[in-house]
Amino acid sequence: MSNVFLQISNAEKVCRKEIPHLSFDEFRTQALDMVTDGGKVVQYFAYPDKNRLKLLAVLRTDKLFVAGCDVPDPYPSFTRICEPFHLFEREMAEQYGIRPQGHPWLKMVRYHPNYSDGTADVFGNDYTQDIPGNYTYYQVEGEEIHEVAVGPVHAGVIEPGHFRFNCIGERVLHLEIQLGYQHRGIEKQLTEVPDKRLPILGENIAGDTTIGHSLCMAQNLETLTAVKPDQGARVIRTIALELERLANHIGDLGALSGDVAFLPPANYFGRIRGDFLNLSLLICGNRFGKGLVRPGGVRFSLSNEIRRVLNDRLAELRPEVTHVLELLFNAVTVRARFEGCGAVSHEDAEHLGLVGPAGRASGMAYDVRRCFPTEHYPHIDIPKNKKATGDVYARARVRYDEIHQSLQIIESLAAIPVETRCVSDGMAYDLPASSFSVALNEAWRGEVSHAVLTDENGKILRYKIKDPSFHNWNGLAMALRDTGISDFPLNNKSFNLSYCGFDL
Repeated sequence: MSNVFLQISNAEKVCRKEIPHLSFDEFRTQALDMVTDGGKVVQYFAYPDKNRLKLLAVLRTDKLFVAGCDVPDPYPSFTRICEPFHLFEREMAEQYGIRPQGHPWLKMVRYHPNYSDGTADVFGNDYTQDIPGNYTYYQVEGEEIHEVAVGPVHAGVIEPGHFRFNCIGERVLHLEIQLGYQHRGIEKQLTEVPDKRLPILGENIAGDTTIGHSLCMAQNLETLTAVKPDQGARVIRTIALELERLANHIGDLGALSGDVAFLPPANYFGRIRGDFLNLSLLICGNRFGKGLVRPGGVRFSLSNEIRRVLNDRLAELRPEVTHVLELLFNAVTVRARFEGCGAVSHEDAEHLGLVGPAGRASGMAYDVRRCFPTEHYPHIDIPKNKKATGDVYARARVRYDEIHQSLQIIESLAAIPVETRCVSDGMAYDLPASSFSVALNEAWRGEVSHAVLTDENGKILRYKIKDPSFHNWNGLAMALRDTGISDFPLNNKSFNLSYCGFDL
């Protein structure tokens, strides 16, 4: 069967009338064929349009494709045939009351219905009265089975998340992860706030992925309004995204060092992470990059003095980073704890649609910077970085490789004088009517994606966000299968997923 989905480009404006509107049977057949044949789900969501509820899917192979249809009644679940759709269908059920018939595990995603009227969702939960979490968790039966519940309130300064372990002795048989306790309704806000608030909300979707989310929002608004940032802005954005990757990868390796009680690299990495955060501070006045990326370009340029300081600091930090990396990875005791711990097979990673370092550690080479490059990435050779073992060591080793590569990228770009026209904050955006755009970027956790639909008046009809953690939390659950419960902190840190990026 020929593919009737429309092929599109990353961050490309598409008139909505050009998006194929298929019968549901054809839409379902085409989508399932593409994903079961190795494609992946980038976006799959519902939206209201003139008193009708519609579906839109963005899928990827080596290219991007989009198509839509009306929501049928009843709606037969895709998940029972093809696992990667399962979270998307659960999300649509919660937001719009679309009950996927035959879904094998229809449970809540974020507790609160975003868009549906009334207080009760399709699961019969009245959120004005019930305490979140009042539903039956998965249970394993047996005399020797016991459950361990962790969270949602944690001892550390982290956001809420509940982890329910079914164990026999200390061996984990199943881990169920429940998130969504602080559901912020960001997607709904983005259809209602004044234009000047859009970039502010965008860069606060997940604080440690400020640049990744800001880029997606900026690129969508740019393509919809036909505004093109200059090459200098593209270079600065690329530097900022790689600084964000460096700071987080280094912080993760420090946390992994602490979890195996190897304190020297834990302390060194903690200090070095601060040094890279301070380089973002040098560029834009904020350690997390807030206020830097805006539609049309950037708000701060790289003066000769800033470039000089940036180059000097990078020259000082590179040997320190190299030394501490070797200290960690050459330690036999560390290898003994990392290797074979929390392995996720390539087959399971494919079924779950894992992205970023978690996916590459399980043999999936996908990287948005190489496959759908934006900004300055078309001019940069991005290695595949995939590993074979899918364990804690592989996830750590991907970070090891990417730290060296990000350092090289930043050093090469920082050495080139760039000129850019800084854009102002608080701009108004004259969006075109009945248009669509989807933007993808490789944030440090993996593929970030934002999709925008406008109505016939040029107002945002639907703004859909997908953080890489949306795919990867189930990877953590799989990593704990048949693993000692004492290895949970180590595995959890090896993924280091976002609560707020999931809890939109």
